[in-house]
Amino acid sequence: MTTNEKTKVAMLVPTAQDAEVRGAALQKLASENDLLELVFASMEQEPEEIISDFAGAAALITVNKKFINPIASNLPELKLLQTFSAGTDELDKALLLSQGVKVSNNGGANAVAVAEHAIWMMVTINHKLDLQIESVKAGKWMAGVTGATSEYTSLVDKQVGIIGLGRIGSRVAKRLAGWECNVVYHDPITFDADYVSDTGATRMALDELIATSDIITLHVPLDRITRQMMSTEQFKAMKETAVLINTCRGPVVDEAALIEALRNGEIWGAGLDVTEVEPTPPHNPLITMPNVVMTPHLATRVIQSEWNANINAITNAERVAQGLEPDWVVDPV
Repeated sequence: MTTNEKTKVAMLVPTAQDAEVRGAALQKLASENDLLELVFASMEQEPEEIISDFAGAAALITVNKKFINPIASNLPELKLLQTFSAGTDELDKALLLSQGVKVSNNGGANAVAVAEHAIWMMVTINHKLDLQIESVKAGKWMAGVTGATSEYTSLVDKQVGIIGLGRIGSRVAKRLAGWECNVVYHDPITFDADYVSDTGATRMALDELIATSDIITLHVPLDRITRQMMSTEQFKAMKETAVLINTCRGPVVDEAALIEALRNGEIWGAGLDVTEVEPTPPHNPLITMPNVVMTPHLATRVIQSEWNANINAITNAERVAQGLEPDWVVDPV
């Protein structure tokens, strides 16, 4: 605690400008209950300077980057490392937990945006909207729109397999409820019956989901269990007409195996907001492959995601200030 009995909370952002803009929003939220003293630093500063500025902080609000691990490890009073993102894969959760620091994700702040993006990718690939938009922008009207009519299809009667029915996957399911498709899911977690019922999705074994789904959409965290969970064996098991959507983390998919599966016609298409290496190299074959739509890991990019992440970050820091357990803690896996 500081002399005015407020809990010191550190916020680390990429640039000084980010600290100014996002800092103002967080200060406004924190002022409502007046429990926190916010201190800001940017990644442009030297680590030693950041650690000095953050000394005594009970919570650190930041992004999911390896750069954060040594900083958090050198803050002995730290109890919470709160991320703005859903992913926490670059944070050494086991090491931090051994030092008494719990890692929390953003509590579903960007779940709606990512769910919308995943569905947009499904529709774009099946309607070849990327070709249509590109053709019009190039001044060709419809002349640049290629492919047989049979390659253009709606989602009606399609089976959409959701791997991971958490905050994002559940919202994908709910949003597909009126699309006249069959929504199934696999998740190692057993959810409350009402939770599953609200999604309209039916539980299915993973192997069956992979073999029978027309669209497979991935919504899992990246950890040692999910890394390359979609690889050669899974692609060979999928329908030749199937589409893979990945808006979670790039390494969940074996990218080399995906490229081969697309080249060999083992699956029909893919929608990717994430890649194994980011930014992906300009020579990545996926960029120019037919029936592949790629976006630059910006599925979360709507203003509502930022608002929600700010609210959740301050709320969780206030829980720590009140001696309560933080929400949305991610255990080491």
